[in-house]
Amino acid sequence: MIAIMKAEKLKWKRTFIAKLLWLTPLVTLLISAVLMGGVYFQTGAYNWWYTMLLPGALTICCALVVEKDKKIKYHSILALPLDLKKIWLGKIVSLSIWLLLITIIFFGGITAGGRLFGHSLPIASSLLSTFVIFLTFLWQIPLCLFLAAKLGTYLTILLNVVANILGIVAFADGELWYYYPFAIGARLLCSTLGILPNGLPVPQGSPLLDKGVILPGLLIALAWFMMISFLTAKWFQKREAN
Repeated sequence: MIAIMKAEKLKWKRTFIAKLLWLTPLVTLLISAVLMGGVYFQTGAYNWWYTMLLPGALTICCALVVEKDKKIKYHSILALPLDLKKIWLGKIVSLSIWLLLITIIFFGGITAGGRLFGHSLPIASSLLSTFVIFLTFLWQIPLCLFLAAKLGTYLTILLNVVANILGIVAFADGELWYYYPFAIGARLLCSTLGILPNGLPVPQGSPLLDKGVILPGLLIALAWFMMISFLTAKWFQKREAN
C-alpha cells in the first residue's frame, strides 16, 4: 500500500493538486478577511470553507487523480501485477492524507487570523470543528473518484458542489440531515461553531446546539466512507476483465 501511495504522489507532481493544498486555505482566509474581518473573520472563513471552497478543491483533486490514469485508458495500472482493489484504495488513502493536511493548514491559518483580528473562537471549538470537517468529508473521496471515472471532470465537479450546497441549504438545519450525507458536516458544525450555514448565530436554546448529535453524525459519515470505498473498489477491480 505504501508503494502505491508513493506512486500516486509521483503522479501528482505535474498537477494542480499540490498547489491546491495551500492555495485553497489561503484564498478562503483572504476572502473572509476582506469581506468579513474583525469579529466575524473566523466564522466567515469557516462558512466559506465547508460550504464551497473545500468541496470544490476536493472534487477537483479527485478528478485530477482519475484524469491522469484515464488519459492513457488505465494501461499503466492494468499492466501492474497488483490487485486493482488495492490500487483504488491506495488512491483513497492518498487523498485522505491530502484532506487531512489541507484541514490542518486551514486550522493553523484560521487560528493565526483570529489572533490577528483580536477575536478568536475557543480553540477547543475550532479544533473540534476541524476534526468534524475532516471526518465528514472523507466519504466524498471515493464517491468523487468514481464519478470522475464514470462522468468526467467537469460534470463531477458540478454534481458534487451542487449536492453539497443542496445539503447545506435544504437539510442541514432540518430533522432529516442524517439521511442526506452531504448535510452531516454542516449540521454538526452548527453545534461546534454555534453558527448556521448562512453565517448567523444559532439562536439560544435551539436544538441545533445539541452536541449529542456529533458522535452519531461522525459514525454515520464514517459508515458512508467505508461502504462507498468498498463498493467502488469492487467496481474498479472488475476492470481487470476489460
